[in-house]
Order: sequence, then structure tokens, then C-alpha cells
Amino acid sequence: MTITTIERLGQHVDQTITLQGWVYNRTSKGKLHFVMMRDGTGFVQCVLFKKDVPEELFEAIANAGQESSLVLTGEVKVDDRAPGGFEIKVRDGKVLQVVDEYPISPKEHGPDFLLSRRHLWLRSRRQWAILRIRDAVITSIRNYFDEQGFVCVDSPILTPSACEGTSNLFEVDYFGEEKAYLTQSGQLYAEATAAAFGKVYCFGPTFRAEKSKTRRHLTEFWMLEPEVAFADLEDVMQLGEDLIVRIVQDVMRRRAPELETLERDLTMLERIKGGFPRVTYDEASKILLEHPGSEFVAGDDFGAPDESILSAMHDQPVYITHYPKSVKSFYMKEDPTNPTNVLCMDLIAPEGVGEIIGGSQREENIDILEEAIKKHELPMDDFGWYTDLRKFGSVPHSGFGLGLERVVGWIAGIEHVREAAPFPRMMSRIRP
Repeated sequence: MTITTIERLGQHVDQTITLQGWVYNRTSKGKLHFVMMRDGTGFVQCVLFKKDVPEELFEAIANAGQESSLVLTGEVKVDDRAPGGFEIKVRDGKVLQVVDEYPISPKEHGPDFLLSRRHLWLRSRRQWAILRIRDAVITSIRNYFDEQGFVCVDSPILTPSACEGTSNLFEVDYFGEEKAYLTQSGQLYAEATAAAFGKVYCFGPTFRAEKSKTRRHLTEFWMLEPEVAFADLEDVMQLGEDLIVRIVQDVMRRRAPELETLERDLTMLERIKGGFPRVTYDEASKILLEHPGSEFVAGDDFGAPDESILSAMHDQPVYITHYPKSVKSFYMKEDPTNPTNVLCMDLIAPEGVGEIIGGSQREENIDILEEAIKKHELPMDDFGWYTDLRKFGSVPHSGFGLGLERVVGWIAGIEHVREAAPFPRMMSRIRP
């Protein structure tokens, strides 16, 4: 007997196959059971007529509650009325475990209840769809960079110093001899590997101890960080734009059923074709200062309300460039036309999502870089290896960071990034 999966049923029309999975829901009408079965790849309706199946299977199904595990064998039939377009006419099978009183019922539950049972909530149709979209985003990213000749060289998670400032670090005791920190970013190490391989990216978990409870923040999240030698700001802006276009196209092609499950309005995603608008910080500041209700203060970094105002003016993600040096990181290169600014960019996604990419051209001059480290009051001893990169074969180079959960949340059309992570970590939650 052919064992297959729900997503491959189209390859087995009018054939007898076996599915292995769980009861998503069940409806019984006398001598007939309708079982909505899930197997991790999709959902399908399985029909059991009492006269067509063994009596012990029919009786077991009658007692099989939500999330009971089972194996069913039957014929695949096309049915446009059924979810997914297929139906299984069951002839045999067995229930592996009967489940009763599964804690997450079809009724409405609050977010705290569901997050406390995240290990089970993942089985719901909505979470299934979101995390399969996450998988498609990750696959798209890796495929894109592989095709562009990048080498994946992951950065360490334990670091001896800060990359983005010292106020939001998770501190770890390192064998009682010194302090270590959970990484805020793999960028500095990516710069080192770019000098070895030319075009690299790291992709892994990063940690920010910000006491933030907004819908855009997690304390642990995944970050993609490409770094390119002999590249300027314009080069990595184009790289980021091409990457976003590719991700959106891949997800729409590979995960159409999941987007439909989420009732995602595809209109905005279909507009992501490239040619992203570009606005300087000064131009954006003027817009905000003149916008009714805006509380923006000239010279400050942009907050979530500011980003929402700016993104609402465009159909595609918009680049904001050339921020003041005072609100950006020490490693960013000064703008040669205006030394008070730096050669940097943020990519703001539409629909109120906010920043999904942040990057810059890096300062390759060792004297300027060392002065910036001092001004930011960072320990010079911890950055000796980093300044070495400017002593031995320094070249112009640039890169950016992309927040995976924000991109997934935007494409999936979800309100809070906590649903874009399998097991989200927030200020008030570290379990399960």
C-alpha cells in the first residue's frame, strides 16, 4: 500500500493510499463519520461509511476526539466542495491513540492561554499556515544567496562585547572568569568572514534585552545578515530589494493554500515588484513634522508611529537613508557629503509592519572607526580584532540585517510577531 501525504494527494487520484496523521475534527451522522485529518502537510476530509470499513475501526473513530492519532487507508477522490479539493473514501485503518478533552477546543481562547500551551497550539490550522510560511521564507533566503554566490558562515552566539550598544544585553557567566553576552547581531563577525570569502551571510538567533512589549518585538529572534566586500550602500540596497521581491514571489508560489487559510489579502503582496521608493532622513523628517498628529522630534530616530506614517504613503516597502550619526551605530560610514550623517538605510514594510531591514556601508578607515568606538564609550580592548580588519587589506564593504519574524509576520498578515516564531520569547514569557 502506498503511504503518502496530504499535500501529494493530487498525484494519487482514484488510487488507494494510506495517510498517517491526527484528527483535526470529526462529525458523525449515524452510520457515517466525517473526519478532518491533518498530517503536517495539509488537511483532508476522510469519509467512513459503516458498511465499508471494519466494525472495530468504525467504533474507534466514534470515540476518537480531536488530536487522536490514526492511520487511514482509502481511495483518493476529487471533490471541489471538500477542503483542499480532495476526499478520502476510507476502507481500512486503525486508531493509534484515542484522545479525549484536548485542551485547545474550537472555541475562542485568549492569547495567554494559547501561548502557555504553545506546544499544542502549533497544531492549529492558523499556526500551521504561519510556520509553513516561515519555512518557505527561510528556504527562499538560502536559495537566493546560494544562487548569488554567497557563503554561509555563521557567527557565534556567545560574544565578549556589544555590537549595538550595551543597554540591552543578556549577560552570561562564562566559567566564573569573565562575562559573556548573548549576541545582538552577527554583523561584526560577518565582516571578518567577508574579508575571507567576499560575499557571506550569517543566519541565526539573536537576543535583545529590551523591556519592550510592542507587537513588533521579541527578546529572541532570527536575523539574516549578509556582508559584501567591495560593496557600497547602493549595492546592498539593491541586494535587499531583490531579496524581498524574491521572498514574496516564492511564498506566493509555494504557500498559496496557507495564505488562503490565513485569509491574507494578496493585493499588497502582488505589488512587490521592485523599484522601492527611496527617501532621505531629512525628507522623511519634513514629512513627519508637517503630518497632523505626528509627535516626531527633529533629529530623533523614527518610532513605530513614524514608520507607519511613512509606509502608508507607498504601495511597496520604502527605503529611508542617511540618518544622523547620533542615532546610529558606531561602525557606520560617515556620509562624505555631510559628516553629521551616515551612509545607512532602513527598509520600512507597508501595512504598519515597520522596519524589516537595517543596514549600512561600514567604516573602513581605522582612525575614524577607533574614534567612533571611543565616542560610544565601548571598551577598545574588546574590538582589537575588529579594528584589525581595517589594518590588513581594508576595503569598502557593506551589509544589512533582516528580521525573519517581522518579514514572516508581514507576508502572513498577522498582527503580532509572537505568532511568527515557533516558541516565542518575550519580556514576560520564557515557557514553554
